[in-house]
Parts: sequence; structure tokens; C-alpha cells
Amino acid sequence: MSQYNNDKHDKRVLQPADWAAPRGYANGVAAVGTQVFVAGQIGWNGRCEFESDDFVAQCRQALLNIKAVLAEAGAEPRHIVRMTWYLLDKREYVARGREVGQAYREVLGSEYGIAMTAVQVAGLIEDRAKVEIEVTAVVPPRD
Repeated sequence: MSQYNNDKHDKRVLQPADWAAPRGYANGVAAVGTQVFVAGQIGWNGRCEFESDDFVAQCRQALLNIKAVLAEAGAEPRHIVRMTWYLLDKREYVARGREVGQAYREVLGSEYGIAMTAVQVAGLIEDRAKVEIEVTAVVPPRD
């Protein structure tokens, strides 16, 4: 069943009626508005310096970076429609999922109407990076 958010019906979660509901993400999203594409963000700060080698701390920083880039386009976390996580270690992601979820909610809120993908990769360009996250957002048309 597809449902619209209360935000001018700009974003609609796509969920086939006979499918099990996903946990923490959406299988698909349809949206109308200005598209914002955020390049993969890693766990370093705005000066390109890592403040931590901890996986969850790097996830939090990458999400903060995403939020900052979105703001440059007048977008907010609620406008995110797609998110892709590139992970060096899927076991750490799964084992620390509760902590990652807490960091996610603290930075981006509790919006889960997002089509998400997570993949384990052999490496990232920055040697200290443990995660890279990219997003697409759609800002609804203004009246």
C-alpha cells in the first residue's frame, strides 16, 4: 500500500500490499520537486580531518555532513528519498546497528520513508574511512 506524507503529498512510499513491511527503510519512494544529489560523505569534518576511527562516530559525522550539504539546497532530512551506504565491514554495521540507528535518529530524525541500500565494499578512497553515504533528496515545490 502506498501512503503519502502530510507534506503536500510530495513524497509517497511505495509498498506492494502483499510484501512484508521493511524495517527502517522503504522499498521505493516517489516524489515531486527539485532533486538534490549529495555525493558520498565520509566520517571526516568540514576541514577533511577525521576526528575518530570509531565506526559509529564516522557514521554520525557522515550524516552530519549530509545534513549540511542538504541545507545548502534548502533541503531537510525529511526530503531524503534515497540513501546508499558503502561499508567496509558489514558485520560491524549489523553488530552496531542499534548505535547506528540512534546516531541516525539524532542527526536526521525518525524519517524512514527512504529507499535505502547498504553494500560492503573492498575499500574506500580515503584509507581511514569506514563508511561512505550518499543521498538523493527531493524538495517539494513551494506555493
